[in-house]
Amino acid sequence: MNALEQLKQMTVVVADTGDLDAIRQYQPQDCTTNPSLILKAASLSGYAHLLEEARAMGDVEAAIDFLTVRIGTELTKLVPGYVSTEVDARLSFDADAMVTKARHLIDLYAQQGVGKDRILIKLATTWEGVQAARVLEEGGIHCNLTLVFNLAQAIAAAQAGAYLLSPFVGRITDWYKKAEGKDSYPVDEDPGVKSVREIYHHFKSHGYETIVMGASFRSAEQVKALAGCDRLTVSPQLLGELAADEGKLERVLSPESATQTEPTLTEADFRWALASDPMATEKLAEGIRGFHADTEKLRALLRG
Repeated sequence: MNALEQLKQMTVVVADTGDLDAIRQYQPQDCTTNPSLILKAASLSGYAHLLEEARAMGDVEAAIDFLTVRIGTELTKLVPGYVSTEVDARLSFDADAMVTKARHLIDLYAQQGVGKDRILIKLATTWEGVQAARVLEEGGIHCNLTLVFNLAQAIAAAQAGAYLLSPFVGRITDWYKKAEGKDSYPVDEDPGVKSVREIYHHFKSHGYETIVMGASFRSAEQVKALAGCDRLTVSPQLLGELAADEGKLERVLSPESATQTEPTLTEADFRWALASDPMATEKLAEGIRGFHADTEKLRALLRG
């Protein structure tokens, strides 16, 4: 078996793309989207008719929701598991608005014949995003807490009952490369890899049921260094590299017995943990700004 086939035996592989052809080729269990991927997908020939339908609506905000859900609906036809759909990044500090938008997206999916059991609502892991996830999970809508950069964010998401969270491996590594003036790290010393391993071990030893899904990979080596993680969301380029790799893939992460407990993280604890971590503070804000910028580009595309 190639490395991708071996990885699928120990980890649920998720496609980090909205490209229909890539999903058909690599046959992942789930797939995930965000404003950046929706923007890329909207330029693909396979979605041209959806872009024209969205433009014809006349209301740009309604058109964005329509396009996002229609692309997500197409993806549900290609994967047997979940499709993640992201809430507008501008709402990342308004829990009530995130809940309202999430419910609206789920309603739009229902109109397309897609049940909420096929969708994960993606929320930025701000304090407000965590509270929105708590409400949505209690109402039977599963959430993917994204833009996770430190352990406190992960713990807060798990304690809120989030179904899944996405630590961003590559973006963490990028920050440390710039801060420390390094071109690369040995994979076992890679700050992004170490962050996901820390979250994974913490969750398993404390009995948290929230799924850990490493994301934002820069290399196939980073992916292989997290073999055995609950889930990994990987770009088509890296999926191709793994599929071409005929070497043996060793399992790195394995479940542990839950032997520890810890107190509930308070809002003050959460905010202090972020304030104390320059990397997490910067990358969370940067990620929210980046998703918003791509949503603005999507608005311009729809107006065009």
